[in-house]
Amino acid sequence: MQKSRIDKFVSNALSVNKRDVKLLLAQNKVMVDGIVITDAAFQINKFSKICVNGKVLQSDKPLYMMLHKPVGVVSATKDEIHKTVIDLLDNPNKESLHIVGRLDLNTSGLMLLTNDSRWSERLTLPQSKVPKVYQVTLKEQLTQDYIAAFQQGMYFEYEDITTEPAILEIISDYVAQVILMEGKYHQIKRMFGRFRNQVMQLHRSKIGNLSLDANLKAGDSRELTAEEVENIFS
Repeated sequence: MQKSRIDKFVSNALSVNKRDVKLLLAQNKVMVDGIVITDAAFQINKFSKICVNGKVLQSDKPLYMMLHKPVGVVSATKDEIHKTVIDLLDNPNKESLHIVGRLDLNTSGLMLLTNDSRWSERLTLPQSKVPKVYQVTLKEQLTQDYIAAFQQGMYFEYEDITTEPAILEIISDYVAQVILMEGKYHQIKRMFGRFRNQVMQLHRSKIGNLSLDANLKAGDSRELTAEEVENIFS
């Protein structure tokens, strides 16, 4: 998470010069997270609660939300045509949130949103290898050949890449569960496309150790608990 000096923040927030800021610090009038700060170089971040002479200058709190994304809603903060996932949220601070991993327009399921960039980066960096679980309904019948093909990975010529091994479990003749450790562009649809088998429905049910809340209807959302925020990486 990006940090900055307390003197620079106070100077900008109050439109005063650094000499005035040093005076405020010397007079014990600057507090960060309830503690009096006198060091001009003290490091703060976007979630530090900062008060000067009793006035709150910053009090942002980290926010983590789970959304049950419906089909037909775009994974974006703004869109001129379609309703966005931000539009669906019932939270006064929703405009401060960003999306943690996108879902296609016609894909439903678990989406995460936060204002904590360090947490979202940890979830989405390729080296983190956070598994994502999808339920896939196909047009044509599945066979055992799919399992080995997904496990071996597939070469995508356009990007000149080979996908990481994926786990495919056949649930029924036309339904599979797929676990990915990455998220290439339209990856699941393209992988089934190698078998000329059209994906009819795609739903994400789990990210890391966090499952979509069964009580959340499509379009509904809720804040994550502190335990969920931490245990998603378990």
